[in-house]
Amino acid sequence: MTRTTGSRAFLELLVQAGVRHFFGNPGTTELPLMDALVGEKRLQYILGLHEVPVMAMADGYAMASRSVGVVNLHVSCGLGNAMGMLYNAHREGTPLLVTAGQSDRRIRFEEPILWGDMVGVTKPWTKWSAEVERVEDVPSAVRRALQTALTPPTGPVFLSLPMDVQSAEADLDLTPTARLDRHVRPPLEALRRAADLLSQAKNPAILAGSRVVEAEGVAALVEVAERLGAPVFSENATSHGRLPFPCDHPLYGQQIPLWAPDIRKLLQEFDAVLVVGMDLLRMYVHHDPPQAVPPECRLVQLDENPWQIGKNYPVEVGLVGDVQAGLVELDELLAAKISESQRAAVCARTERLSAKHAAIRAALRDQLEKERGDRPLTALTLADTIGRVLPANAALIEEAVTTTEHRIERLGLLKNTDGYFAHRGWALGWGLGCALGVKLAWPERPTLALLGEGAAMFGIQGLWSAARYRIPAVFVICNNGQYRILKDGSRMLGLPNAQRGEFLGMDLNEPSVDYVKLAESFGVKSCRIAEPDALADAVRDGLQGNEPLLIDVPLAAGKASQFG
Repeated sequence: MTRTTGSRAFLELLVQAGVRHFFGNPGTTELPLMDALVGEKRLQYILGLHEVPVMAMADGYAMASRSVGVVNLHVSCGLGNAMGMLYNAHREGTPLLVTAGQSDRRIRFEEPILWGDMVGVTKPWTKWSAEVERVEDVPSAVRRALQTALTPPTGPVFLSLPMDVQSAEADLDLTPTARLDRHVRPPLEALRRAADLLSQAKNPAILAGSRVVEAEGVAALVEVAERLGAPVFSENATSHGRLPFPCDHPLYGQQIPLWAPDIRKLLQEFDAVLVVGMDLLRMYVHHDPPQAVPPECRLVQLDENPWQIGKNYPVEVGLVGDVQAGLVELDELLAAKISESQRAAVCARTERLSAKHAAIRAALRDQLEKERGDRPLTALTLADTIGRVLPANAALIEEAVTTTEHRIERLGLLKNTDGYFAHRGWALGWGLGCALGVKLAWPERPTLALLGEGAAMFGIQGLWSAARYRIPAVFVICNNGQYRILKDGSRMLGLPNAQRGEFLGMDLNEPSVDYVKLAESFGVKSCRIAEPDALADAVRDGLQGNEPLLIDVPLAAGKASQFG
């Protein structure tokens, strides 16, 4: 037992759990905790000027480090500002410990200023949410929170810490809890049934998602895909967070389309589909037919999250367990079952699919050649310019979905899978802070964020943190001067004024935001570049530098995207 305060016990348990960075924006209700942090050398406190970049930094750090990200916010108002980023973390399954100071319990009956039911507010988007009522409960609360966040299916948790609990002293047991081994294999009999179904399929396919990367299962997925000669399609833009399969692999079929009719058309040729580590499906806008997966597709679904298996579409075989462990064992079973004649069919399928996928990339490159001379730059030219100078170990964060449309991936220019982070929750302002968190987790890896100019404004205060802590990330503003996703969505819905090209509240001009001056006001070096060669040089130099850099790139407004 150790005689200590609630605040010091909280920090000690974080340190023992391996936490090294503590992200926050404090207020009055957090002052006892902030005072306890003074002189604490084992934790680096990362201050943000707004809760959006603060939460996004913790999110990026947790995803990259595969450890818990810890955030401290200021009571109800600070939590309110951060709720969009909490929604993103909920959708991603990011292991975050979100905390906020609470008003002193001795005045709670008076309904003091800033007090609120934060537990009730956070419950829908957390795995567990609680208020610590006694200092004696701080150790158990922290251990439970950390274990809950890190146990599959991973996700954010929330603790409310009243001021008097932070300050109170008691004899406390600060024994840390051991981290659980997440590698729980699916049942053997279910794996055998899955192997039987997939090995007998005439034309199998694989749909793969972010949880393949997060379970370190990419290499195992490659083995299964090559064993079956099956094309691999990644999650569509609504949930395309991590890259589960090498984008330059001959079997990579690129992304699942966005709309239900296109998904149904894609899948109708396949008789068996392995769904692994993804939400099937997270749709965006209703389209007929409502059932995007054809009923004749026999589904095998592998996931650590039992809630996802068969949630929207019935499965023939459901495999609950660790994605990596399940894929490794499934591949072993497939190797034993596939006959010589089946291997010949796999080779023929692989050859056909390789040619098909190469033609898709070639068509995109043909379009690129037609656009190279256009000014302002097109989004495709921007993607090619940046993709060609990205180092092999680079981390790429994308929050410009309707501008970039994941073109760097589609061109086959990403040289790793674990360093790719795309927007999953779609609460804006995430990308800038996420890039800072990723860079803190991976100081040795070059880090670049592609940000829409509209999305960047929701979290632009993160530039100050980049400058204060000299976090050398490169931020590229994809600046087409509009909320393009809203225009494309309006056209897609067939709205009458949109069909005439008339929009209200969707243009970011008159005045246009000067991102160069804005970045410099936060202490970040910045420039505006309109030519591809100069852009390539600036990105290359920035990724090799030791300070943050923002590059504002004017882009053509563009035609309707896949969202239109």
